[in-house]
Amino acid sequence: MRTALTIAGSDSGGGAGIQADLKTFAAHGVYGTSAITAVTAQNTLGVTAWEAVSADLVVAQIEAVAADIGADAVKTGMLANAAIVAAVASTIHRLALPRLVVDPVMIAKGGDRLLDQSAVEAIRQQLLPLAQVVTPNVPEAEVLGNVTITSLEDMRTAGRAILSLGPRLVLVKGGHLQSEESIDIACTADGCVEFRSARVDTVHTHGTGCTLAAAIAANLANGLDDREAIGRAKAYLDGAIRHAPRIGGGHGPLEHFWRTPSR
Repeated sequence: MRTALTIAGSDSGGGAGIQADLKTFAAHGVYGTSAITAVTAQNTLGVTAWEAVSADLVVAQIEAVAADIGADAVKTGMLANAAIVAAVASTIHRLALPRLVVDPVMIAKGGDRLLDQSAVEAIRQQLLPLAQVVTPNVPEAEVLGNVTITSLEDMRTAGRAILSLGPRLVLVKGGHLQSEESIDIACTADGCVEFRSARVDTVHTHGTGCTLAAAIAANLANGLDDREAIGRAKAYLDGAIRHAPRIGGGHGPLEHFWRTPSR
């Protein structure tokens, strides 16, 4: 059985973070393990409090998993501060953990900041060079690429700028742009390609970024190449949104088990 490790924050509402990642791994027939970077108090209405775990404890979790279970892919989410970013990057490099998918989580769905400003540069300089795939949304891509995004061409510009920082593939997610379709743009050294899907009119989208990145990681763990991993992850995410259980009074969670788990 293939395995995947998520290094991210815990969501007490169960819709994003570690909880969403582990559900997504299971839905893809992948055994999921975790290293928790922060504990958050949140629900579908927003984040009310959060506290980071010590960088040493984050490293100890990664080392424990790697020493026994291993990881066929790794996904990072909320990393909270520069010390954790540096420790995670160093540990992934030292242990030669493969197929790293970086979801550069900065702001929660409700607008709450989940990353210290000092950590942004650490992500750019230390973590992105190790990444096989990085999955910023528009606001995150603007920060990482130091550009303003209002169009598809701006997304390509941002993707190429982030690509210059070292990852193999940058997937700029266009969900924040106003358009009839949801258009993501994947940039590699060979150029940029579009992934298009119908936009679903719903507020039940909590954890979409975590879920997409985790699905990509699971697909990579299962042996798919980058583009097929992304295409299948987007199809899985679309189904999870469409089958959302409509829980909570705000941005509700997805239905991660809308289909039979696959391997």
